[in-house]
Amino acid sequence: MVTEVKASHILVNTEQEARDILAKINAGDDFGALAKAHSACPSGRNGGDLGFFGRNMMVKPFEEAAFKLDVGKVSDPVRTEFGFHLIKVTEKR
Repeated sequence: MVTEVKASHILVNTEQEARDILAKINAGDDFGALAKAHSACPSGRNGGDLGFFGRNMMVKPFEEAAFKLDVGKVSDPVRTEFGFHLIKVTEKR
């Protein structure tokens, strides 16, 4: 059973901005570089890396999306009270 995921994210203010960035990721642009350029979260300067986290450590919509993702995949935009996130899971344990 997966108890922790390691993820990176890009936080933006609008769903359209998130969708535009997701299109760039799907076209082959680097997730970390896009996080550095666009993320409103302080983690952006580290390519969006959030490290490992377990259940009940993130807001519910973010947590649910992260734990459902396969390693290496990027989520559709996830809305939370902070804005819209693109989440990439890099490891599970």
